[in-house]
Amino acid sequence: MRIVFQQELGEVQSRLVTLANEAKTIMEKASKAFLDSDVAMADEALALTDANEERALDLDELVIKVLATQSPVARDLRILVSALRMSASLERMGSLASHIAAIARYRYPGSAIPASLRPVFEEMSRIDIELAGKAANLLENTDLDLAREIQARDEAVDMLHRKVFDVVLAPDWSENAMFTVDVTLASRYFERFADHVVDISAKVSFLQTGEWQDNG
Repeated sequence: MRIVFQQELGEVQSRLVTLANEAKTIMEKASKAFLDSDVAMADEALALTDANEERALDLDELVIKVLATQSPVARDLRILVSALRMSASLERMGSLASHIAAIARYRYPGSAIPASLRPVFEEMSRIDIELAGKAANLLENTDLDLAREIQARDEAVDMLHRKVFDVVLAPDWSENAMFTVDVTLASRYFERFADHVVDISAKVSFLQTGEWQDNG
């Protein structure tokens, strides 16, 4: 029975890594759609999001089955409960990326980004993709140094998010209402995507050390 349980825990971990890699792919496609007004990439991102939501649901069902049949305690129980929370974060990351793709889809063939903010969003998307890749590596290897690296890197996204609002609220902002709405929403989606990666890193750190870090 214990061998079966360890196999099931391994399957849970493997599925979490898959979800993280899929969230990264969705963000890659969504970012390209948003930055380049690429409607094909937007449609691909939206289609992948639906598939990722199904994967997250399947993972949740697996975890619930293991909880019901194996009656885990102590650290094993914490791992499974944390897996449910991380699954929700990974599903949400895909959903947030899809919102970015949807903005690009709605504005096609026009751009959702004024030229003045393009460098900011290029950097924000680059960091989010980087963080999603680190999340997949962290879930596979549970490296505490990598968890701390993720938590430090998130500050760069927060700064870029604040910069978008500084630009939009500045007296010389002269773009139309469509641009204002698009860039403020997109910036929030990029920022929340990174926040979910940080939440995952905090949970992994807790499982390894038993010490909880409040990253709020």
